[in-house]
Amino acid sequence: MATENRNLSEYNKDFIPNGADFKIGIVVSEWNDNITLNLLAGAKQALLDNGVKEENIHVKFVPGAFELPLGCQYFCEKGLVDGVVAIGVVIQGETKHFDFVCDGATQGIKDVNLKYNTPVAFCLLTDNNIQQSIDRSGGKHGNKGIECAVACMKMIGLKKDMGL
Repeated sequence: MATENRNLSEYNKDFIPNGADFKIGIVVSEWNDNITLNLLAGAKQALLDNGVKEENIHVKFVPGAFELPLGCQYFCEKGLVDGVVAIGVVIQGETKHFDFVCDGATQGIKDVNLKYNTPVAFCLLTDNNIQQSIDRSGGKHGNKGIECAVACMKMIGLKKDMGL
């Protein structure tokens, strides 16, 4: 498992660009909100801790993980943000629905990144059970929302450094 023996909340602030001029969108799935709201809190705190102004953090909610790509695309189409964090949770069930939702959300988020040349961080937990999601949303493995907010900021910084 990728998070085994790793805290998702740990990072070196020396390697994060100052976000004072960054505008960040966050799209959050309402499904499993007991988890997604923790991920949102982690992402927002990481952005604020690295200089992003509260008024430059724009949060929108979508019904579920499958709708994340379109929510991210709306931000990118409007040109309102430098990057987006897509937050959702899909927990394995008894049917193949898990596979379809995970694949659709994953491919959709990737497509938005490339189509709009805008960093869209992938904060979609795809866990086998609720405990794994709890562990990755502020539990024993830290908070994936923090990790994804940091990744988004790093990609925005890279894009700006390259003059794009």
